[in-house]
Amino acid sequence: MTAQTSAPPRVLSIAGSDSSGGAGIQADIKTITMLGGFAMTAITAITAQNTLGVTGVDVVSPEMVAAQIDACVADIGVDAVKIGMLGSATVAHTVADRLEQLTVPVVFDPVMIASSGSVLADADTIAAFERLMKLAALTTPNVPELAALGGSDAMATRNLAYLAKGGDAPGAVVVDRLLRPGLPPVEWRAPRIITRHNHGTGCTLSSAIATELGRGLDLQEAVERARLFVRAALEAAPGLGAGHGPMGHQAVRF
Repeated sequence: MTAQTSAPPRVLSIAGSDSSGGAGIQADIKTITMLGGFAMTAITAITAQNTLGVTGVDVVSPEMVAAQIDACVADIGVDAVKIGMLGSATVAHTVADRLEQLTVPVVFDPVMIASSGSVLADADTIAAFERLMKLAALTTPNVPELAALGGSDAMATRNLAYLAKGGDAPGAVVVDRLLRPGLPPVEWRAPRIITRHNHGTGCTLSSAIATELGRGLDLQEAVERARLFVRAALEAAPGLGAGHGPMGHQAVRF
């Protein structure tokens, strides 16, 4: 076995913990690691959840979230940031305060509802997303999240880059669209992978994009590689759980 000698991209995931390991911080760590990055975390909330749903949430204090970010930045350093579940508007603003001091690419997954249907962001938290979208190199809403953010027209007025994910839309073909100010849209189409083991797809995609941006890829290349990683992980799902099961991060080799 040959050890990796080049420095891995240092990726900080700011997100909630999924006790069942399928999404959130746990999915991010698996994704970043399997893509050759070095994963660090600032945990925003602790959840009790499994493939059937979320049964409990404890939000971490804004001060502790800030302390986690500061600790990583001050010592190891950060090449890219992924933002997921935030838990409260105060935490969202605290994260924005810290990231405004950095100059690394940020990927913002505006998590509002879990795959099981559990609500993970209230109206005040969603309102605080505006600051984070302005900071982000890319925002990655799914269909209901895009609607909650005002739809494509509202996103266009914000003058920012976003990836409109199509996994929640009906149909046999999944369409993802990358939209960037001043550039033509880029569209990817792929056959839908029929499976109930799709817990954590959004977390995995956003952390994969952040890892590739931290490595130095441009935005389109990063999205392309991240999409391939997600599809491979879906195909390799181990079949665990009675509901929306986890993907097979451990089996993907890039």
